[in-house]
Amino acid sequence: MALIENINWYPGHMKKTRELIAANLKLVDLVIEVIDARIPSSSRNPIIDELVKGKKRIIVLNKSDLSDKTENEKWAEYFRAQGNSVLAMNCMTGTGVNQLYKLLNKEQEIKNSGQLRNKPLRMMIVGVPNVGKSSLINRMTGKKSAQTGDRPGVTRGKQWLALKNGMQLLDTPGILWPKFEDPNVGLNLAFCGSIKDEIMDTASLALELISVLAEKYPKLLMDRYKLDEILEQPLDNMEEIARKRGFILPGKRIDYERCGRTVLDEFRSGKIGNITLEPSK
Repeated sequence: MALIENINWYPGHMKKTRELIAANLKLVDLVIEVIDARIPSSSRNPIIDELVKGKKRIIVLNKSDLSDKTENEKWAEYFRAQGNSVLAMNCMTGTGVNQLYKLLNKEQEIKNSGQLRNKPLRMMIVGVPNVGKSSLINRMTGKKSAQTGDRPGVTRGKQWLALKNGMQLLDTPGILWPKFEDPNVGLNLAFCGSIKDEIMDTASLALELISVLAEKYPKLLMDRYKLDEILEQPLDNMEEIARKRGFILPGKRIDYERCGRTVLDEFRSGKIGNITLEPSK
């Protein structure tokens, strides 16, 4: 797993984010944790888990349109068994936002039950980079309050935002953690774009992804790239994909960079199929 070793996982702004979450946690009634439905375990930061324990939590399985539907249901059951509310959503299109508001309205009623003066529900949105926090905020506020991008780390600093119904929302930047105990966690985050592509070797990363897909979703890989069979060596599969797509350089050399970029892009956009890289626990 040399591919993800020696990368600075914990830049300064992520340390500040940890402090920001800890300092503001007492101000909020609940935490909305956004995770990537394709990698529900890898996209949960254990630091966040440690920081927000004891607070009510709604877990948003975002990008659920790109993941395996059966696995979505299994993961939702797993998280509910831990006492969390869970919603499968697509924050880009707004699928699931109405259900989220229903949950929040119930929490608002609980908060103000028996109170002479109603107070707005206050919540914090947390998650690792590029899981869709900003897209969710924009859906909830009905305007482009938070910057979004397909590159991790676009959101900066602390923002309190008012929703149409008077509820208040604290946005926080994405936060990774100092060291991955399991290198597969780092790979999964890289596959899904939570680690900047600029610091990764695209061709090598795609080769790792092809290896995983060949094992877990061989038919989807074969169908997408018109492969006759899954070969034993991942590099052979990658070269066959390149040949099928015409990614050939002068001298009949394989264009590994272009092939890698294409496979990663098509996985991330769901063109290869509905894929969950981590089976439910």
